[in-house]
Amino acid sequence: MEQTRENKMGVMPVNRLLITMSLPMMASMLVQALYNIVDSIFVSRINENALTAVSLAFPIQTLMVAVGVGTCVGINAVLSKALGEKNQETVNKTAGNGMILMAVSYLVFLLIGIFVTRIFYLSQTEDAQIVQYGCEYLSVVCCMSFGMFTQFTFERLLQSTGKTFYIMITQGIGAVINIILDPIFIFGLLGMPKMGVRGAAVATVIGQITAGILAFVINKKKNDEIQVTGQALRPDPEIIRQIYKIGVPSIIMQAIGSVMTYGMNRILISFTSTATAVFGVYFKLQSFIFMPVFGMNNGLVPILAYNYGAGKKDRFIDSLKCGIKYAIGIMFVGLVIFQTVPGMLLRLFDASEDMLAIGIPALRTISYSFVFAGFGIVCGTAFQALGSATYSMMVSIARQLVVLLPAAYLLALTGDVNNVWWAFPIAEIMSLLMTIIFMTRINKQVISHIGEDK
Repeated sequence: MEQTRENKMGVMPVNRLLITMSLPMMASMLVQALYNIVDSIFVSRINENALTAVSLAFPIQTLMVAVGVGTCVGINAVLSKALGEKNQETVNKTAGNGMILMAVSYLVFLLIGIFVTRIFYLSQTEDAQIVQYGCEYLSVVCCMSFGMFTQFTFERLLQSTGKTFYIMITQGIGAVINIILDPIFIFGLLGMPKMGVRGAAVATVIGQITAGILAFVINKKKNDEIQVTGQALRPDPEIIRQIYKIGVPSIIMQAIGSVMTYGMNRILISFTSTATAVFGVYFKLQSFIFMPVFGMNNGLVPILAYNYGAGKKDRFIDSLKCGIKYAIGIMFVGLVIFQTVPGMLLRLFDASEDMLAIGIPALRTISYSFVFAGFGIVCGTAFQALGSATYSMMVSIARQLVVLLPAAYLLALTGDVNNVWWAFPIAEIMSLLMTIIFMTRINKQVISHIGEDK
């Protein structure tokens, strides 16, 4: 009788639970990756400068996603742990305060969209066309980002209670809308004005706004484990502290990716703008491999946090092992694809001969790091679920700032852009060693003691 009253995250067989929780997330993430790729494919048909402009926008977009997703990691972990502890008041307050934090986050990027975009582009290139394209694209993405933050918030509330199927619906519909509207707005089809690069941004934000509204409605109608009342919407310093204790390291960890991308763009553009375009294309393509892993991770976070809160050590460990196994498998498939058909992948973006000459070695070299990355991503999720997200942050800082960027800079001094790509495998091997050390430590200090006070 007790089992029927407990959330499925505490009773369903682990392998089936992870698949049930993750498959909808993985499917929706694949659709997200698809429309990211389609976005760039259409933009590349304008010209290579348009593709470069969208690629150069990536650091700000990464920062935006870092703030949104990182905050949601904190919301997710705190809320799922409270569910495991049967603490309904904390569940409701966490959801309400999460909404407040995401509204504040949007206001920050609204200001960036208004005042910072041109300065940001001029810091990377003096090409007037690239700067113009970039400002058209990035200002729309930032100023209309309330849709993205709304989507993040309400999808993660569904995720926290195990209702990941609905996230597949919201993300899928948002992505399909984006894909349909992209060519219409970019090229001026069906009587619409030809908007060029700005059209790609408009299509993106319309998809995000639609998904955000849908996620809000589904939460109101289907997510009865969370009740957000006026009381829950009052700022609670302790809840905010708990959210950001886990969320800030995740924000920093992902924001470091923004710094890394900005630094790599500066290094690569010293060779040629084509090298920067290749780097942007790589990020679009690798998302098709990484997004399913992140989707699985999104299903894994509430499982780990719930069973940690419920004191179920064996289920925690089994879930973690299962996640690592699937992540490594997915990344191995990605490695094989990047090694065997890199030219075919690049031609999707109307690649010139120069882009192929730079891009084929780039994709093959960087992909050597994939399998190591799969292990590290899942272990980082475990750190976050256990409230030790600082470990993930330390690994990310070391990989991207301490190793990757300096290595890329030194390799660039050889004068051969093909050498720069080796910075990625070098950095990933270093992060693997750090992850193993931290996982061994947290196993002794926390995991081995789960449930002892129950």
